[in-house]
Amino acid sequence: MHPHAQPSFPATRREMLCRSALGLGALGLSSLLGDDGVLAASPDDRPLDPKQPHFQPKAKRVIHFFLNGGPSHVDTFDRKTELDRYDGKLLSNTLTTERKTGAAFASPFQFRKRGECGIEVSDIFAKTAEHIDDIAVIRSMYAQVPNHEPSLMLMNCGDSIQTRPSFGAWTLYGLGTENQNLPGFIAMCPNGLPIKDSENWQSAFLPGAYQGTYIDPSKSKLRDLIENIEHPQISTADQRRQLDLLARWNARHRKARLDDRLDARIHSYELAFRMQDAASEAFDISREPAHTQRMYGNGVHARQTLIARRLLERGVRFVQLWHGAGQPWDNHTQIKANHSRLAAEIDQPIAALITDLKQRGMLEDTLILWGGEFGRTPTVELGGDGKAQLGRDHNHYGFSVWLAGGGIKGGTVYGSTDEFGFAAQENPTSVHDLHATMLHLLGLDHETLTYRYAGRDFRLTDVHGEVIREIIA
Repeated sequence: MHPHAQPSFPATRREMLCRSALGLGALGLSSLLGDDGVLAASPDDRPLDPKQPHFQPKAKRVIHFFLNGGPSHVDTFDRKTELDRYDGKLLSNTLTTERKTGAAFASPFQFRKRGECGIEVSDIFAKTAEHIDDIAVIRSMYAQVPNHEPSLMLMNCGDSIQTRPSFGAWTLYGLGTENQNLPGFIAMCPNGLPIKDSENWQSAFLPGAYQGTYIDPSKSKLRDLIENIEHPQISTADQRRQLDLLARWNARHRKARLDDRLDARIHSYELAFRMQDAASEAFDISREPAHTQRMYGNGVHARQTLIARRLLERGVRFVQLWHGAGQPWDNHTQIKANHSRLAAEIDQPIAALITDLKQRGMLEDTLILWGGEFGRTPTVELGGDGKAQLGRDHNHYGFSVWLAGGGIKGGTVYGSTDEFGFAAQENPTSVHDLHATMLHLLGLDHETLTYRYAGRDFRLTDVHGEVIREIIA
């Protein structure tokens, strides 16, 4: 036992081992590291320091546009001419849907061939489509169930059943971050509810330093944007003295214990203090030229996308932008009106971001992902009275996502659904395949990036996943 450590009982199993003969090695190591000045710079103290990837990466950072609720693939990036031919007619579909659906429902939107590649894109994403030559559309994604919560977890964490670290947390664990004064993983979700404090940006069994920091971009003041970042009563100088004293107490406490939770808590205090200046500057879009602000447009989604670019530019590793938290893409009724409104909120900001990243030379090493948790049925959803609701039910059998930048071969389409858009047919692509590909672009081998927990080496892709090399430049 450390000579100044005071035993507390009942002790945990880990503490008992540290205080017994098995703890002598840990004490010796701590002493040696402390003498060499290495202990303060250990991974536990600075878990977010930049780390070397497994191999040369094509991308350095990620931005994920997550369309909560499930956008319709047959109304956005997967045109189905057969739906026009069979509109209003019953189809011989044998796949089970969550709710009752009826006849084929042709898309109410016009599709046009875009760019030199000629990929057809719906008019509701006309501005984004101007960059289709930089985009790879995966039209053969599939999930496991037609329910939102498990599909959200699958897309974000690689597992639809059990709590697992999110993709952003795994990215930080593998690469660290380039700015120690800002969180390495930020999740922005206007108004927060109902997914604030969500498991979709958690760290689970990874150390807490790797979890996402939630930001509400609908707020304007820093203290409202980031909870508890400012102390309401004492000065910055006094906060620094408090943290220094707390650090000394924590260091004494930690010498007698080995607990990742303590390290995560210490890290969170220090990061919050350092963020007070860095975050104030990074989140202030008034510092951007007027023409840049106009390019992104108006509204909270334009604001959060411009903030995201500023964060990526300042070394933040992973930024997730949620769209549709309050009014989701879950359009069981009136899909024409609802999809039109929702797309109008993000089409210009997405296009502006791609333009902006190109102008700054950042698109080539920034990986962009767009998509939701699943797609929607090509058949119309029926109400309790049997009448068409002019919307679509959930469809996990086949849907679309797209990627751009960061080593992606633009102007390409990978995979396909069947002639009506019910299910993935050519090159079915799992979420694990998508995650494996994104990690590969970041220079990380998805089979090598593991974390030992509960006696097993876990990874984001579990025991699955193949890199989609056809979409890599």
